[in-house]
Amino acid sequence: MSVPAPEIPTLLLNPNENAPALAREFLSTQFREWGSRDDFMARLVVSELVTNAWRHGEGQIILRVFRDTRADFAVLEVWDQGDGLPVVGPEDFEAVSGRGLLLVSQLAHDWGTRPITEGGKIVWARCAL
Repeated sequence: MSVPAPEIPTLLLNPNENAPALAREFLSTQFREWGSRDDFMARLVVSELVTNAWRHGEGQIILRVFRDTRADFAVLEVWDQGDGLPVVGPEDFEAVSGRGLLLVSQLAHDWGTRPITEGGKIVWARCAL
């Protein structure tokens, strides 16, 4: 007899200015449930990933947050239906935006993207708990 896999905490977000704040709140709740109060870096990362999905992706945004069973990390997955893949741009000291993925690359343990068969993509990051 097999044991069913635990349900992965998931949040469906409308692509608007409220999405990043709702994502941060959701992530903080998960960290508290896991007994971790140090969610600062992960909140920054999830905020950037959800903001990118809202501004550059398409359709509703799906956020999943779960523990990496091999290490003491949280895995953040942000899904959207847009086909464009995020790219870390060159550092521009005069720009007023465009540094989100550079920040993610510095704060997350690792991160990446993968296409979804049905269309769209997942942008993921692993952050320390």
